[in-house]
Amino acid sequence: MNDPNGMVRYDGVYHLFFQYYPNDIVWGPMHWGHATSKDLVHWQQQPIALYPDSLGYIFSGSAVLDTTNTSGFGQPGNPPLVAIFTHHDPEGEKRHTNDYQNQSLAYSLDKGATWTKYAGNPVLKNPGITDFRDPNVSWFAKGKKWIMTLATKDRISFYSSPDLKNWTKESEFGEGVGAHGGVWECPDLFSFTRKEGDKEKTYWILLVSNNPGGPNGGSGTQYFIGDWDGHSFRPQDKTTRWIDYGPDDYAGVLWNNAGRRRIFLGWMSNWDYATTVPTSTWRNAMTIPRNVFLQDANGKVYLASKPAPEVLSLARRKLRLRHLDVDSSADLSKQLKDDGGKYILDIKGAADQSVAFVFYNTAGERMVFGFNNVKQEYYIDRSASGQTDFHPGFGGIYTAPRISKEKDLNLEFVLDRSSLEVFADGGLTVMTGGVLFAAAADEAEGEYDRPVDDPGVGLCGACIDLVTGCVSIADRRFVGVYVSNSLTISCVSAFFS
Repeated sequence: MNDPNGMVRYDGVYHLFFQYYPNDIVWGPMHWGHATSKDLVHWQQQPIALYPDSLGYIFSGSAVLDTTNTSGFGQPGNPPLVAIFTHHDPEGEKRHTNDYQNQSLAYSLDKGATWTKYAGNPVLKNPGITDFRDPNVSWFAKGKKWIMTLATKDRISFYSSPDLKNWTKESEFGEGVGAHGGVWECPDLFSFTRKEGDKEKTYWILLVSNNPGGPNGGSGTQYFIGDWDGHSFRPQDKTTRWIDYGPDDYAGVLWNNAGRRRIFLGWMSNWDYATTVPTSTWRNAMTIPRNVFLQDANGKVYLASKPAPEVLSLARRKLRLRHLDVDSSADLSKQLKDDGGKYILDIKGAADQSVAFVFYNTAGERMVFGFNNVKQEYYIDRSASGQTDFHPGFGGIYTAPRISKEKDLNLEFVLDRSSLEVFADGGLTVMTGGVLFAAAADEAEGEYDRPVDDPGVGLCGACIDLVTGCVSIADRRFVGVYVSNSLTISCVSAFFS
């Protein structure tokens, strides 16, 4: 699986469609897989929603609830769900034409259970652009029209429609702005309105995935903050910002029809190695769902993110400790008394020195998240994390700037069997990375021993077993975490599942 698609909430149910090839664990003719949830953390896989047809494979797109039946697909009292997606013609691609990607529709009248493709497809034909895909559609109430945000090679093109069937080009954005290491993909356009002084101000956010050209190489997702008038997007500055600086978060978009909430979900992998990850049965997955919001820092506005509160509902036990001096003599595992090996860890402590958190298994394989006080940056180090030789970049060190200038670190770690998601400084800096431990976690008996070349603290337990977790491999998991330097921790909160 790869890109999340068609994310929409309807009648209390979250729908997640995704790029999917059911016949293998490598990329093939794309379908839309389908899963549903009422709480964002417990998911039920549904039958495949959209299959390839004579017009091509089913590439990425979005889904909307057509409340007023502008499309005419609905019935009295039964508004349609409408999917807008890219038809990718593989034969046209083989002939090296420049119009083999076009935009099409499908609709559902049974709350997303089954789908009918529109007989008039495609509704937006390619004008001659090699990369013309990933339509993300939303209703612009002020202009009483649908807006399509479309990835068109190295920029974003905006189209409008009164009925989802007839589209008019409005404008383009992206030339000379942002990261341009590769093609632009999987855009999303949405807004926040907040009170500033005695007035309300609306900010528009444009998400753009870039492959390659991410912040640490490979694929990544940047964002722009600016204004949207119904016709064109104008950024407030030309700064390149990333929604996640880690190696494994790409093509993320938001759920439509989720009320005032802005809920983000990304694909937890990287196109540098997505097809070569040494797994069997299935390959790749999604991040945890995240609430995104505006956050001020250093006189600027940023898009921050935190785990959706539903993630905490998985916790069966909670523990909070205060004022801990962590050094080589401390043993947090005794204080946490965790025997389940699964948790979310929230740590607050002084930012006046460098520190590293080492997550390891019984064989000493480890994944490191650290803070470099001199460079004022965070990093993930996978160089000793087990299976890394399947791609030269997987076992690298990935860095992210510390945006916050606050005197204390605020770090939230979410771990499952084979991934680490870190939300630093209230979500201003986010990093996501998968891990593939080569050794089985249950091979050793007795005490869990940290690697002998690193002093630290045994903190037994680390993994939250989420349905959306990355590349789970049974019995290969984190069993502990220690801190490689002394640190005064003002508060530790642990949530055990």
